[in-house]
Amino acid sequence: MTTLLAVVGATGTGKSALSLAIATALGDAGRPAEIVNADAMQLYRGMDIGTAKLPADERRGITHHLFDVLDVTEEASVAWYQPTARAVIDDLSARGVTPILVGGSGLYVSSVIHDFRFPARDQALRERLEQELEREGLSALVGRLQRLDPATASRIDAANARRVVRALEVHELAEQGHGAALPARPTPWRPVEVIGVSTPREALVERLDRRVQQMWDDGIVEETASLLDAGLERGVTASRAIGYAQATAQLRGESTAPEAIAETQRLTRRYARRQVSWFKRYPEITWVEGGSAEASSLARLPRP
Repeated sequence: MTTLLAVVGATGTGKSALSLAIATALGDAGRPAEIVNADAMQLYRGMDIGTAKLPADERRGITHHLFDVLDVTEEASVAWYQPTARAVIDDLSARGVTPILVGGSGLYVSSVIHDFRFPARDQALRERLEQELEREGLSALVGRLQRLDPATASRIDAANARRVVRALEVHELAEQGHGAALPARPTPWRPVEVIGVSTPREALVERLDRRVQQMWDDGIVEETASLLDAGLERGVTASRAIGYAQATAQLRGESTAPEAIAETQRLTRRYARRQVSWFKRYPEITWVEGGSAEASSLARLPRP
């Protein structure tokens, strides 16, 4: 069985560059490799500037999978993503192609590389919780989750109403005996080499702030206007994407450009911190600084 490679880490650390270097080195050694996306927002067609999606002409001729596969009105869920990504990986492996899973969406990565089973769903329970969210507000539900399941409450984004509702749904179902989730100590789905790409914190913060400013310079507001015409506001997942939500507020006159940029920078920094915390929990991971000589050497290592 072909070993799965996974290149993970926070946004802006250089995952794409390293994955391309590894794929190129494998190709030069007569072992074709292809890249599988594990970034939730890069699944969406038209969301290019705000997700720093690598343009097709910069992919070195290496095939990339699971980019631009959803409309912004469709919901991206890890329950859909896991079997979809695994099917791509199985197909590549069967053809003798090394799959390289690349991205920073921790739950998406974990769902693929670990023995991950999803908790049950209950539509009636979900609807009740959503009604309570509308009636009582997000802070009330966050407080309830903190009381009932403080460990989960400490891990999820408390500003994400969808995640909070899902966490409460999972908790109630577990109380009823219907729970299932990632094991306490993750076990691999198949042989995997995990490479974590890092950047010193001060350098990363500076890089992320520059990236957000560049997004505005490159036209994220105009891109967002086009996506709004395509139904962005109807999208459960896409409408909440960092950068696009702030550009939408700017287009509505609810914030100025400097305010939208500053808010996007703040949320991007927070998201990067959460990504680092997530991947630090992986028991088997090789960390390397993005763009370093060490990273270049790692890319050229022979692999089983």
